[in-house]
Amino acid sequence: MTVQFNTWFRAGILAGTMLTAAAWVAAQTPPASNTQNPPPAASSDKKNPPPANSITLDNPSAPAANPEEDAAFKAVADSSTDQAKQIELGEAFAQKYPTSRYRSNVYSVLTMDYLRAGNVPKMEVAADKELAINPNDIQILAIVGQALPRAMNAQTPDPSKVLAKAEQCSRKAIELTPTYPKPENVTDESFSSVKNQTLAMAHGGLGLVYVRRNQFKEAIPELNQAVTIDPNPDPVNFYLLGLANAKTSHFDDAIAAYNKCALATSPMQDTCKKSAEESKKLAATQLSAPK
Repeated sequence: MTVQFNTWFRAGILAGTMLTAAAWVAAQTPPASNTQNPPPAASSDKKNPPPANSITLDNPSAPAANPEEDAAFKAVADSSTDQAKQIELGEAFAQKYPTSRYRSNVYSVLTMDYLRAGNVPKMEVAADKELAINPNDIQILAIVGQALPRAMNAQTPDPSKVLAKAEQCSRKAIELTPTYPKPENVTDESFSSVKNQTLAMAHGGLGLVYVRRNQFKEAIPELNQAVTIDPNPDPVNFYLLGLANAKTSHFDDAIAAYNKCALATSPMQDTCKKSAEESKKLAATQLSAPK
């Protein structure tokens, strides 16, 4: 089956979801000094039209769908469905039709809905099921790579394992996205925009993995990529870029990143303004590292 534009546009939908997820930073008061840890959680309840699978609707090994199954899938994919109801329908579909040719699409919808609901553990379960079917699904890889390190907190079990998984998913998305073929009936402009949004998520996720590991020098080029190629840069990535630069004593770059974060209308504006002021004070009293 030919891939449709709204199918491929899933990354664009997710970019908006992750941007509005920035509310978690509003509760933080992050100084630019070398004692700051990255902020913990990422969640959003923004409702967007649910996507279908970005690869294909066809599964040659699956039995042909019947009218009842078609109708059930249509209900899951209905963009007007309430989010909680959509999750209910998606889980019911997956249980009733475990070999359906639509199961990949359903797991993609569940991944998105659980992420918007702020339920990252269930998002991860749905994403893992989708990746078991389509291991090269670049958008789900980018989602997992960014969401897992953003959702970490002090209670996260085995954080090194979480970060390793996020790194693996982000790197794979970065590797595969440039080679992804353009679907039919999608303009070059739209295709380029969505690929860049996917890459921005992957680079942002990898950058945060480095931040979580206190590898701030390594984080900087990844976060720079994320904010450079994203058509609508995520304030979270500007904040993290400012943090990584402040940690490495690149105070002018930190100030610039924090100021760009503060320009965006988001819950992070005050946080980034305060961080920029703190970096200015450090720049006046400490030596900046050479570029």
